[in-house]
Amino acid sequence: MSRVLIALLAVLIVASCGGGDKQPPRNLENACSILKEKKHFGKAFKRTQRKWGVPVNVQMAVLYQESKFVSNARTPHKYILGVMPMGRQSSAYGYAQALDGTWDQYRKETRNRSAKRNDIRDASDFMGWYFTKSRERNGVSMADARGQYLNYHEGHTGYARGTYRNKSWLVRVADDVNSRAARYGQQLQGCKRLW
Repeated sequence: MSRVLIALLAVLIVASCGGGDKQPPRNLENACSILKEKKHFGKAFKRTQRKWGVPVNVQMAVLYQESKFVSNARTPHKYILGVMPMGRQSSAYGYAQALDGTWDQYRKETRNRSAKRNDIRDASDFMGWYFTKSRERNGVSMADARGQYLNYHEGHTGYARGTYRNKSWLVRVADDVNSRAARYGQQLQGCKRLW
């Protein structure tokens, strides 16, 4: 085989292995199973907990709600007349479903210009940064999964105005996030040695 062909084949093999962590964990109902399967998730979550003070179970519950741990998650398309695609419902993307403007603000304020929304370390760190702002602006505890999720969904100003009170569906979702955080927290107590 020629050297050029071998080099091209090597580049194709390496490129096919790249592209991020596209597959979500198989068992999303068990925090221990998630961290056993995706060891790098646990490292990212612990790092964020040390840096920002956000409990691992709260991070995991919000990420579950936002993306089901899919690295390249996007919002659905909007359609004209139900058939012609008109772009996405929002610019939310990645594990944390961060909007373009908020992500840019995070990268600027943290000086992490190379951060990527489809990288679990960056998505987790982003949540720590955002939740810290929720605590500073609206007095929401880092361990309050419900309050943090409502801040995350409505924005800090919307939360302060109480916009979520007129959205019964959102309050139900926030309650689900809170229940999942509690369940994940109990599960994580039994498998600390794994992560």
